[in-house]
Amino acid sequence: MRATTGPQQMAEVLAAALAAGINHIETAPAYGPAEAFLGQALSQWRGSEPLVITSKLLPGIALEEGKAQLRGILQRLGLERLDNLAIHGLNRPEHLDWALRGAGAELLRWALAEGLVGQVGFSSHGELPLIETALASGRFSFCSLHLHWFDQTRIPLAQAALREGMGVLAISPADKGGRLYAPPEQLRADCAPFEPLELAYRFLLDAGISSLTLGAAQASDLDLAKRLTAEEGRWLEPSHRQALDRAWQAGQSRLSASACQQCRACLPCPNAVPIPELLRLRNLDLGHGMGAFAQERYNLIGRAGHWWESVNASACSGCGDCLPRCPHNLPIPELLAETHERLAAAPRRRLWG
Repeated sequence: MRATTGPQQMAEVLAAALAAGINHIETAPAYGPAEAFLGQALSQWRGSEPLVITSKLLPGIALEEGKAQLRGILQRLGLERLDNLAIHGLNRPEHLDWALRGAGAELLRWALAEGLVGQVGFSSHGELPLIETALASGRFSFCSLHLHWFDQTRIPLAQAALREGMGVLAISPADKGGRLYAPPEQLRADCAPFEPLELAYRFLLDAGISSLTLGAAQASDLDLAKRLTAEEGRWLEPSHRQALDRAWQAGQSRLSASACQQCRACLPCPNAVPIPELLRLRNLDLGHGMGAFAQERYNLIGRAGHWWESVNASACSGCGDCLPRCPHNLPIPELLAETHERLAAAPRRRLWG
């Protein structure tokens, strides 16, 4: 999704990926010209090892439009068959209904019956109950979820999916996982002698996550992947575990008694404030020096459609409904007000709408 400057850039990224031992390439029509550039790069590839290619379709489209879009994907990629077709952003209940009972269900059945795709799955930025329902539906063979070192909420769902034989892909552990390719100095010091991104990758691989998306824009973005794939599964040595624990404890120490432990007992909020997610951004800002990332994410709230939260901390009325439910006795309304004051700023545009 990031190698979109031209075909040469994509060809260089693909070559570096193959040299790193990567064999799964994911793209989507929504990623601008990336899919067409990938098709051009694939047409020049002369390797003998098979590649696994995934592309995605946005939910909510009519059956005939979906058929036309899938044919367009295959044409751009120069393929007769797509290994994996994912619903791109199964984020709301109506998206799941479309995929299980509506035109989406017909589209997926048609694509499988025609032999145009090998298996179907979904990516989701949605709420935990929605993802759990999708995983339990029996419709999908794989899923792509936000699984991050600094956001471990969905990891139990991912591990349950793996136990059922599903494929699991972590969405953007480098970027959405905290802009870890450009970490703040405080976090780098806490993680020393390792880089934060390496620890984040190792953490997810050790948790059993079967694929990580790397979002490479240039060949050098895959240097770390090349080094890790050579290790053949030795993801967390004692020194890595010590560094992960040291970084986590440093954050907890800075936050002191105000750290939100992400138990979600505060929910539901009468004003639909996503309390745990907002306080997670506060944790990153104050605990790990990740203020730039926290501010970027906070200011996307209400501006990214169904891809992200729609209500920020200013919607807290101070009703106190959450207070007796918090097992850590956090002053949640006060913390939300502080979070808004610290993080609210001029918005930044998402890379993809």
